Amino acid sequence: MHDRSDDRSAGGSADRSADRDVGVDLAAVARLLADGTRAGFCLALLDGRAWTANELARHAGVAPSTATSHLNLLVGGGLLAEERHGRHRYLRLTDPRVVALIESLAELAPRRSAPPRTLAASGRRHALARARLCYDHLAGALGLAVAEAMVGRGLLDLGPEPALTAEGRDWLAGLGVALPGGPRRPAVRACLDWTERRSHLGGAAGAGLCAHALAAGWLTRVGTGRALAVTPAGREAWQEHLGLAVGDF
Repeated sequence: MHDRSDDRSAGGSADRSADRDVGVDLAAVARLLADGTRAGFCLALLDGRAWTANELARHAGVAPSTATSHLNLLVGGGLLAEERHGRHRYLRLTDPRVVALIESLAELAPRRSAPPRTLAASGRRHALARARLCYDHLAGALGLAVAEAMVGRGLLDLGPEPALTAEGRDWLAGLGVALPGGPRRPAVRACLDWTERRSHLGGAAGAGLCAHALAAGWLTRVGTGRALAVTPAGREAWQEHLGLAVGDF
């Protein structure tokens, strides 16, 4: 008598093997980020700028030739895009999906609590904690304050399914912030802040508000890094639009 359980067992094994053959190669992405130098490059590029290969090499403390090898792998794996201007090669994160991936992994990563070695490094750390770019949206203590003020005024819902309220969309439109249409990037993403361990405003709305604040002179970059500072005009604007007293930021 033919044992049909053998057929089911064999068929199940074949199906599982077929699933592996046609499935996505998640391990390929994991291998790209498993190297500390490559992961460090991706974290640095969260500031939203395009960096040259030499800048990334200096940032990571590796030789330019070593950086080039790692960057070629990241470009080939689709995590970075490159642009060439004359002799310079500029690298950036490919698109918002890659940004979301790096941010999500950073949320899960263990924290290194080594104290800064110099007074300048300590100053940079404090500046980053106060206000900084998280790729293209506002993070740090100011980013948290903005998100919480928007929630308190009924402009933003940071619940299980984060979203702008109708009042929030009108408020952004009144500032001149237009949200892009289409599914390429969510309007709102609750992005866990690595210094505050609470969520700030990410997504298209966070990017649009941050771009407006920079263009309007409410914020200015501190040096060439991700840190931001609130300008005198910004103190008035944040107070007027969200009731924030930002003298401490």
